[in-house]
Amino acid sequence: MRLVFAGTPEVAVPALDALIASDRHEVVAVVTRPDAPAGRGRRLVASPVAERAEEAGIEVLKPARPRDEDFLARLREIAPDCCPVVAYGALLPKAALEIPTHGWVNLHFSLLPAWRGAAPVQHAILAGDEVTGASTFLIEEGLDSGPVFGVLTEQVRHTDTSGDLLTRLAFAGSGLLAATMDGIEDGTLKAVPQPADGVSLAPKINVEDARIDWTAPALRVDRVVRGCAPAPGAWTTFRGERLKVMSVLPAVDRTDLAPGAIAAAKNSVHVGTGSHAVQLQWVQPQGKKPMQAADWARGVRIAAGESLGEQEGAR
Repeated sequence: MRLVFAGTPEVAVPALDALIASDRHEVVAVVTRPDAPAGRGRRLVASPVAERAEEAGIEVLKPARPRDEDFLARLREIAPDCCPVVAYGALLPKAALEIPTHGWVNLHFSLLPAWRGAAPVQHAILAGDEVTGASTFLIEEGLDSGPVFGVLTEQVRHTDTSGDLLTRLAFAGSGLLAATMDGIEDGTLKAVPQPADGVSLAPKINVEDARIDWTAPALRVDRVVRGCAPAPGAWTTFRGERLKVMSVLPAVDRTDLAPGAIAAAKNSVHVGTGSHAVQLQWVQPQGKKPMQAADWARGVRIAAGESLGEQEGAR
Protein backbone atom coordinates (compact mmCIF):
# COMPACT_ATOMS: atom_id res chain seq x y z
CA MET A 1 0.00 0.00 0.00
CA ARG A 2 0.93 3.64 -0.46
CA LEU A 3 1.10 5.05 3.07
CA VAL A 4 1.06 8.56 4.49
CA PHE A 5 2.33 8.34 8.06
CA ALA A 6 1.12 10.87 10.66
CA GLY A 7 3.06 11.39 13.90
CA THR A 8 5.07 13.93 15.81
CA PRO A 9 7.13 12.96 18.92
CA GLU A 10 10.03 10.56 19.43
CA VAL A 11 7.64 7.80 20.52
CA ALA A 12 6.27 7.69 16.94
CA VAL A 13 9.65 7.13 15.28
CA PRO A 14 9.91 3.33 15.86
CA ALA A 15 6.62 2.81 14.01
CA LEU A 16 7.75 5.03 11.14
CA ASP A 17 11.00 3.05 10.95
CA ALA A 18 9.09 -0.24 10.87
CA LEU A 19 6.93 0.95 7.97
CA ILE A 20 9.90 2.35 6.04
CA ALA A 21 11.60 -1.04 6.44
CA SER A 22 8.55 -2.95 5.19
CA ASP A 23 8.93 -4.60 1.79
CA ARG A 24 5.16 -4.61 1.29
CA HIS A 25 4.39 -0.90 1.65
CA GLU A 26 5.79 2.48 0.64
CA VAL A 27 5.75 5.51 2.94
CA VAL A 28 5.22 8.24 0.35
CA ALA A 29 4.77 11.16 2.77
CA VAL A 30 4.67 12.09 6.44
CA VAL A 31 2.26 14.44 8.21
CA THR A 32 3.54 16.06 11.40
CA ARG A 33 3.00 19.10 13.59
CA PRO A 34 4.66 22.38 12.53
CA ASP A 35 8.12 23.23 13.82
CA ALA A 36 7.96 24.39 17.43
CA PRO A 37 10.21 26.63 19.56
CA ALA A 38 12.57 24.69 21.82
CA GLY A 39 15.55 25.26 24.11
CA ARG A 40 16.76 28.44 25.74
CA GLY A 41 17.00 30.25 22.42
CA ARG A 42 13.41 29.21 21.56
CA ARG A 43 14.45 28.54 17.97
CA LEU A 44 12.09 26.59 15.77
CA VAL A 45 12.86 22.86 15.73
CA ALA A 46 11.36 20.16 13.52
CA SER A 47 9.58 17.24 15.19
CA PRO A 48 11.45 13.93 15.62
CA VAL A 49 9.18 12.37 13.00
CA ALA A 50 9.93 15.19 10.53
CA GLU A 51 13.67 14.76 11.09
CA ARG A 52 13.50 11.01 10.51
CA ALA A 53 11.39 11.43 7.36
CA GLU A 54 13.79 14.01 5.94
CA GLU A 55 16.72 11.64 6.60
CA ALA A 56 14.86 8.98 4.60
CA GLY A 57 14.06 11.39 1.76
CA ILE A 58 10.31 11.31 2.39
CA GLU A 59 8.06 14.30 1.70
CA VAL A 60 7.02 16.06 4.93
CA LEU A 61 3.71 17.91 5.31
CA LYS A 62 3.36 20.30 8.28
CA PRO A 63 -0.15 21.77 8.17
CA ALA A 64 -1.01 24.34 10.85
CA ARG A 65 -4.43 22.67 10.91
CA PRO A 66 -5.34 19.38 9.19
CA ARG A 67 -8.48 21.05 7.80
CA ASP A 68 -6.38 23.55 5.79
CA GLU A 69 -7.42 23.25 2.15
CA ASP A 70 -3.84 23.29 0.83
CA PHE A 71 -3.03 20.25 2.96
CA LEU A 72 -6.21 18.40 1.97
CA ALA A 73 -5.54 19.11 -1.70
CA ARG A 74 -1.99 17.73 -1.46
CA LEU A 75 -3.24 14.64 0.36
CA ARG A 76 -5.75 14.02 -2.42
CA GLU A 77 -2.96 14.34 -4.99
CA ILE A 78 -0.84 11.77 -3.11
CA ALA A 79 -3.88 9.44 -2.96
CA PRO A 80 -2.72 7.19 -0.11
CA ASP A 81 -4.21 3.75 0.37
CA CYS A 82 -3.96 4.11 4.16
CA CYS A 83 -2.71 6.62 6.72
CA PRO A 84 -1.12 5.02 9.83
CA VAL A 85 -1.01 7.36 12.84
CA VAL A 86 1.06 7.45 16.04
CA ALA A 87 0.74 10.41 18.42
CA TYR A 88 0.13 12.99 15.70
CA GLY A 89 -1.33 15.53 18.15
CA ALA A 90 -4.18 17.13 16.19
CA LEU A 91 -7.79 16.21 15.48
CA LEU A 92 -8.45 15.03 11.94
CA PRO A 93 -11.52 16.48 10.20
CA LYS A 94 -13.98 14.34 8.27
CA ALA A 95 -12.64 15.73 4.99
CA ALA A 96 -9.21 14.26 5.79
CA LEU A 97 -10.57 10.97 7.15
CA GLU A 98 -12.37 10.29 3.84
CA ILE A 99 -9.30 10.61 1.60
CA PRO A 100 -7.36 7.33 2.06
CA THR A 101 -9.03 4.18 0.70
CA HIS A 102 -8.58 2.28 3.97
CA GLY A 103 -8.84 5.26 6.30
CA TRP A 104 -6.54 6.41 9.08
CA VAL A 105 -5.33 3.67 11.43
CA ASN A 106 -4.10 4.77 14.84
CA LEU A 107 -1.63 2.99 17.13
CA HIS A 108 -2.89 3.84 20.63
CA PHE A 109 -1.00 2.88 23.78
CA SER A 110 -3.75 1.17 25.77
CA LEU A 111 -6.07 -1.82 25.57
CA LEU A 112 -9.11 -0.05 24.17
CA PRO A 113 -11.71 0.86 25.29
CA ALA A 114 -9.61 1.48 28.41
CA TRP A 115 -7.79 4.81 28.61
CA ARG A 116 -9.09 6.69 25.60
CA GLY A 117 -7.36 10.04 25.32
CA ALA A 118 -4.02 11.82 25.28
CA ALA A 119 -2.26 10.20 28.25
CA PRO A 120 -3.10 6.47 28.39
CA VAL A 121 0.26 5.30 29.72
CA GLN A 122 0.37 7.87 32.53
CA HIS A 123 -3.16 7.00 33.62
CA ALA A 124 -2.41 3.26 33.57
CA ILE A 125 0.41 3.81 36.06
CA LEU A 126 -1.59 6.26 38.17
CA ALA A 127 -4.41 3.72 38.40
CA GLY A 128 -2.06 0.90 39.38
CA ASP A 129 -2.86 -1.24 36.33
CA GLU A 130 -0.83 -4.44 36.27
CA VAL A 131 -1.28 -5.01 32.54
CA THR A 132 -1.67 -2.53 29.70
CA GLY A 133 -0.86 -2.68 26.00
CA ALA A 134 -1.43 -1.14 22.59
CA SER A 135 -4.24 -1.22 20.04
CA THR A 136 -4.58 -0.39 16.38
CA PHE A 137 -7.96 1.01 15.40
CA LEU A 138 -9.74 2.81 12.60
CA ILE A 139 -10.05 6.51 13.42
CA GLU A 140 -13.57 7.92 13.55
CA GLU A 141 -14.70 11.39 14.55
CA GLY A 142 -15.18 10.23 18.18
CA LEU A 143 -12.34 10.09 20.72
CA ASP A 144 -10.43 6.81 20.21
CA SER A 145 -13.77 5.04 19.70
CA GLY A 146 -13.24 3.34 16.33
CA PRO A 147 -13.22 -0.41 15.67
CA VAL A 148 -10.05 -2.28 16.65
CA PHE A 149 -7.80 -4.25 14.28
CA GLY A 150 -5.32 -5.73 16.76
CA VAL A 151 -3.90 -5.55 20.27
CA LEU A 152 -0.82 -6.53 22.24
CA THR A 153 -0.35 -6.69 26.00
CA GLU A 154 2.51 -5.45 28.18
CA GLN A 155 3.18 -6.04 31.87
CA VAL A 156 3.43 -2.90 34.00
CA ARG A 157 6.50 -3.27 36.22
CA HIS A 158 6.36 -1.90 39.75
CA THR A 159 9.33 0.38 38.98
CA ASP A 160 8.05 1.64 35.60
CA THR A 161 7.86 5.34 34.92
CA SER A 162 5.52 6.44 32.16
CA GLY A 163 8.64 7.04 30.05
CA ASP A 164 9.89 3.47 30.57
CA LEU A 165 6.54 1.92 29.73
CA LEU A 166 5.90 4.17 26.74
CA THR A 167 9.29 3.30 25.25
CA ARG A 168 8.56 -0.44 25.45
CA LEU A 169 5.09 0.05 23.97
CA ALA A 170 6.46 2.21 21.15
CA PHE A 171 8.81 -0.53 19.96
CA ALA A 172 6.35 -3.40 20.49
CA GLY A 173 3.57 -1.35 18.91
CA SER A 174 5.63 -0.64 15.81
CA GLY A 175 5.40 -4.32 14.92
CA LEU A 176 1.67 -4.34 15.62
CA LEU A 177 1.10 -1.36 13.32
CA ALA A 178 3.17 -2.92 10.52
CA ALA A 179 1.27 -6.21 10.89
CA THR A 180 -2.01 -4.27 10.80
CA MET A 181 -1.01 -2.66 7.51
CA ASP A 182 -0.19 -6.12 6.12
CA GLY A 183 -3.57 -7.51 7.21
CA ILE A 184 -5.49 -4.59 5.72
CA GLU A 185 -3.58 -4.89 2.45
CA ASP A 186 -4.19 -8.61 1.99
CA GLY A 187 -7.76 -8.50 3.31
CA THR A 188 -7.21 -10.90 6.21
CA LEU A 189 -7.82 -8.34 8.95
CA LYS A 190 -11.19 -6.83 9.84
CA ALA A 191 -11.80 -4.18 12.50
CA VAL A 192 -14.03 -5.22 15.41
CA PRO A 193 -16.22 -2.64 17.24
CA GLN A 194 -15.07 -1.76 20.74
CA PRO A 195 -17.20 -3.10 23.61
CA ALA A 196 -19.53 -0.62 25.28
CA ASP A 197 -18.30 -1.65 28.74
CA GLY A 198 -14.91 -0.84 30.21
CA VAL A 199 -14.53 2.65 28.75
CA SER A 200 -12.17 4.90 30.72
CA LEU A 201 -10.72 8.28 29.82
CA ALA A 202 -7.11 9.46 29.93
CA PRO A 203 -6.99 13.25 29.55
CA LYS A 204 -3.66 15.04 29.40
CA ILE A 205 -1.88 15.24 32.77
CA ASN A 206 -1.41 18.87 33.76
CA VAL A 207 0.98 20.41 36.26
CA GLU A 208 -1.60 20.53 39.04
CA ASP A 209 -2.35 16.82 38.55
CA ALA A 210 1.34 16.16 39.20
CA ARG A 211 1.36 17.86 42.60
CA ILE A 212 2.07 15.37 45.40
CA ASP A 213 -0.49 15.07 48.17
CA TRP A 214 1.55 13.86 51.14
CA THR A 215 -1.64 12.91 53.03
CA ALA A 216 -2.23 10.19 50.40
CA PRO A 217 -0.88 6.69 51.03
CA ALA A 218 2.73 5.97 50.04
CA LEU A 219 1.49 3.74 47.20
CA ARG A 220 -0.35 6.68 45.66
CA VAL A 221 2.65 8.99 46.08
CA ASP A 222 4.85 6.44 44.30
CA ARG A 223 2.36 6.12 41.43
CA VAL A 224 2.15 9.89 40.97
CA VAL A 225 5.94 10.19 40.87
CA ARG A 226 6.33 7.34 38.36
CA GLY A 227 3.26 8.22 36.31
CA CYS A 228 4.36 11.84 35.88
CA ALA A 229 7.96 10.98 34.93
CA PRO A 230 9.46 12.33 32.79
CA ALA A 231 6.67 14.83 32.10
CA PRO A 232 5.19 16.93 33.53
CA GLY A 233 7.16 15.77 36.59
CA ALA A 234 5.76 15.24 40.09
CA TRP A 235 6.39 18.14 42.42
CA THR A 236 5.90 19.56 45.87
CA THR A 237 7.00 22.71 47.69
CA PHE A 238 9.80 23.38 50.16
CA ARG A 239 10.23 26.76 51.84
CA GLY A 240 7.78 28.24 49.36
CA GLU A 241 9.61 27.07 46.23
CA ARG A 242 8.77 24.23 43.90
CA LEU A 243 10.75 21.00 44.29
CA LYS A 244 10.44 18.34 41.58
CA VAL A 245 10.41 14.80 42.96
CA MET A 246 11.90 12.49 40.34
CA SER A 247 11.96 9.14 42.12
CA VAL A 248 11.06 7.63 45.50
CA LEU A 249 11.28 4.26 47.22
CA PRO A 250 8.70 2.93 49.69
CA ALA A 251 10.00 2.71 53.25
CA VAL A 252 7.51 0.43 54.96
CA ASP A 253 9.51 0.36 58.20
CA ARG A 254 9.10 4.15 58.73
CA THR A 255 5.67 4.92 60.15
CA ASP A 256 6.79 7.63 62.60
CA LEU A 257 6.54 10.60 60.23
CA ALA A 258 3.50 12.83 59.74
CA PRO A 259 2.45 13.54 56.13
CA GLY A 260 5.08 15.75 54.52
CA ALA A 261 7.46 15.64 57.51
CA ILE A 262 11.13 15.30 56.52
CA ALA A 263 13.70 13.09 58.27
CA ALA A 264 17.14 13.74 56.79
CA ALA A 265 20.12 11.55 57.70
CA LYS A 266 23.64 11.52 56.27
CA ASN A 267 22.78 9.36 53.26
CA SER A 268 18.99 9.30 53.16
CA VAL A 269 15.90 11.52 53.16
CA HIS A 270 12.54 10.14 54.28
CA VAL A 271 9.18 11.91 53.96
CA GLY A 272 5.97 10.95 55.72
CA THR A 273 2.77 10.13 53.83
CA GLY A 274 -0.73 9.06 54.79
CA SER A 275 0.61 5.55 55.42
CA HIS A 276 4.30 4.68 55.74
CA ALA A 277 7.16 6.95 54.63
CA VAL A 278 8.88 7.11 51.27
CA GLN A 279 12.58 7.65 50.71
CA LEU A 280 13.42 10.42 48.26
CA GLN A 281 15.92 9.28 45.62
CA TRP A 282 16.31 12.11 43.12
CA VAL A 283 14.96 15.65 43.27
CA GLN A 284 15.31 18.84 41.26
CA PRO A 285 15.13 22.18 43.07
CA GLN A 286 13.71 25.15 41.20
CA GLY A 287 16.24 26.50 38.70
CA LYS A 288 18.80 23.74 39.34
CA LYS A 289 19.83 20.40 37.90
CA PRO A 290 18.59 17.04 39.21
CA MET A 291 20.50 15.77 42.22
CA GLN A 292 20.45 12.98 44.74
CA ALA A 293 18.07 13.77 47.59
CA ALA A 294 20.76 13.38 50.26
CA ASP A 295 22.94 15.97 48.50
CA TRP A 296 19.98 18.35 48.26
CA ALA A 297 19.19 17.91 51.97
CA ARG A 298 22.77 18.65 52.99
CA GLY A 299 22.81 21.76 50.82
CA VAL A 300 19.61 23.28 52.20
CA ARG A 301 20.36 22.22 55.81
CA ILE A 302 16.94 20.96 56.76
CA ALA A 303 15.91 22.01 60.25
CA ALA A 304 13.98 19.85 62.69
CA GLY A 305 10.24 19.99 62.05
CA GLU A 306 10.43 21.11 58.40
CA SER A 307 7.98 19.61 55.90
CA LEU A 308 7.31 19.29 52.21
CA GLY A 309 4.11 20.71 50.76
CA GLU A 310 1.66 23.17 52.23
CA GLN A 311 0.06 22.57 55.59
CA GLU A 312 -3.38 21.00 55.29
CA GLY A 313 -5.08 24.07 56.73
CA ALA A 314 -3.53 26.33 54.08
CA ARG A 315 -4.79 24.35 51.09
